[in-house]
Amino acid sequence: MTLQSSEGASKTPEMAQVIERNIQSLLERQQAEERGRTLGEKVADVITGFAGSMSFVYLHLLVFAVWIVINLGWLRIAPFDPSLAILAVLASIEAILLSVFVLIKQNRMATQAEARAKLDLQISLLAEHEVTQILKLVAGIAERVEVDLGEITELSKLAQDIHPDDLMQTIESVERDRVESNHTHS
Repeated sequence: MTLQSSEGASKTPEMAQVIERNIQSLLERQQAEERGRTLGEKVADVITGFAGSMSFVYLHLLVFAVWIVINLGWLRIAPFDPSLAILAVLASIEAILLSVFVLIKQNRMATQAEARAKLDLQISLLAEHEVTQILKLVAGIAERVEVDLGEITELSKLAQDIHPDDLMQTIESVERDRVESNHTHS
């Protein structure tokens, strides 16, 4: 029995179980992160969630319009802020507080993104190591059954483990060279 994905490719039930397990694991991790939020983070999430909505915009347009109309004397209500200075101060304080709440949420999101990037790197390194071992196994089988792999010149390079430090040094070197090249051509 095979299962069909949305793209039409078939999957074995075992593969579907692995995918389901991985999704469940990720959801549990996400729920644990949500439960682990501090009170301040929860407050920041609620405030930034509302501040990033159209309801927030409409509410502010309504409050500002009413405030201005009253204080310009257009209604039969006594103005309480004829210079609109109080409105300006309140709007400035609100902007400062909203900025802080947004930064709190962004910092938490950046921490989560960094953790996910580290997980991605570890999974990639593990997959690279496994593929390297498979290549060594295939090369050994090919040698044993006397299959000539001479035309695959990169096989010996591909069958070597990649060391993250060496890779990072190479990336940094290429980036430095590119920056230096851009500065000399500018």
